[in-house]
Amino acid sequence: MEDGLRLGPRICEGDCAVLKRDDVFKAVPVLRRRKIIFEKQWFYLDNAIGHTYGTTFEVTSGGNLQPKQEVEGTTTETKEAGTDNRNIVDDGKSQKLTHDDIKALKDKGIKGQEIVQQLIENSTTFRDKTEFAQDKYIKKKKKKYEAVITIVKPSTRILSTMYYAREPGKINHLRYDTLAQMLTLGNIRAGNKMIVVETCAGLVLGAVMERMGGYGSIIQMYPGGGPVRAATSCFGFPKLFFNTLHEFPLSKVGSLLSGTFSTETLPSEPEDNTLVEEESDGLTDEKQASLQEIEESTTEAAMEINQTEEQETVDISAEVIEFRESKEKENKENVREKQRKQWERRKKLIETAALLREKNADGLIVASKFHPTPLLLSLLEFVAPSRPFVVYCQYKEPLLECYTKLRERGGVINLKLSETWLRNYQVLPDRSHPKLTMSGGGGYLLSGITVILDKGESDSSNLEALKMEEPSSKRCRVQDLHY
Repeated sequence: MEDGLRLGPRICEGDCAVLKRDDVFKAVPVLRRRKIIFEKQWFYLDNAIGHTYGTTFEVTSGGNLQPKQEVEGTTTETKEAGTDNRNIVDDGKSQKLTHDDIKALKDKGIKGQEIVQQLIENSTTFRDKTEFAQDKYIKKKKKKYEAVITIVKPSTRILSTMYYAREPGKINHLRYDTLAQMLTLGNIRAGNKMIVVETCAGLVLGAVMERMGGYGSIIQMYPGGGPVRAATSCFGFPKLFFNTLHEFPLSKVGSLLSGTFSTETLPSEPEDNTLVEEESDGLTDEKQASLQEIEESTTEAAMEINQTEEQETVDISAEVIEFRESKEKENKENVREKQRKQWERRKKLIETAALLREKNADGLIVASKFHPTPLLLSLLEFVAPSRPFVVYCQYKEPLLECYTKLRERGGVINLKLSETWLRNYQVLPDRSHPKLTMSGGGGYLLSGITVILDKGESDSSNLEALKMEEPSSKRCRVQDLHY
């Protein structure tokens, strides 16, 4: 029992796992006999099923995965090292093994670790390199010749790193440290009632769902015809998590605030049914016309042919009638299925609208490609007082405008516009230093806390009255005292 808890969860068929090789990640579904291509290697995940997450595998012949055996200690060749690299000339002649020799070793089925050892033994300059240069050489050759894959369990950190490295445009260049700041500033925790607006392929939504752990409720506001949750599906959440997830179109927020929201404005079943009925009627008319043509032709033929041929024609007509009836039955079933789906969608929409009308959300997270000002000003109406909100934008100028509008509107305190700064470090014995490359920017965050708006409005009106009554010299003093 203790060993099972210590080992952690195991890889199961149907899971969504993340492949890792050095600093490169890729999310894939775990399915049998499905060919996976990752970092110029192809393999199957069949042998990985049943092993624990975090296991490192080696790709063998035939694309099979085998758990990699850890080798203790270092080879004797790596212990001999030179004092510096000044006498080493990179003329391309230091390696005795040719490309054909290495290919022959691969064809014999020799593993990557043994190929690296052969390269070290046949290098004329390896022993003259410094210890640091030797480690760098070995690391470079292992990356090239050792086909090693680690399978890890998806998480917010891993998936945000993967998306930022592979497809940053899909997540609006939201860097992983900025996402971490959003979760902290938004006070995301179990039991919350959160409103999430995002166009980051579902990454922000998945991060909020992971932090809440299936407790509480999440309302996702989406643009267009439906929400996009490509990254959310990579987390591999259980079905229980989606029971607390609701969705609502942004196009209906205005009508919900004005009190004119109604499900009648949505695409309803009768409209769709009439279309289906018209289509089915059209098909029926066509079939009836074809049936009429067949009947006319059979009538003409009946005048010239015998009784047996007439019987065959009647059989053909019966088949056409049977085909028409089966098609009509199929159309009716399709209409019923469509009505059921429409009814379920309308029911969920009514439930979500009821949740929003309560106007007691515990927080608001916005990370979209749209301008944040109109989104934030309308959605803050659904957030309870003394609750946090966070807005992400790739650029600073839209958030500056949003900051100004919120100051004019009131109802918020502790407004902050911030940018996180990130630099990666290499941490190794005697050679820890910042990496040469670093991210240019991770976007900007506007955060604050909501308060009751009525008091702010009365204060501002009193301030305007004082400004009009007092002389200009005293107005500044009143303003200073107020702020």
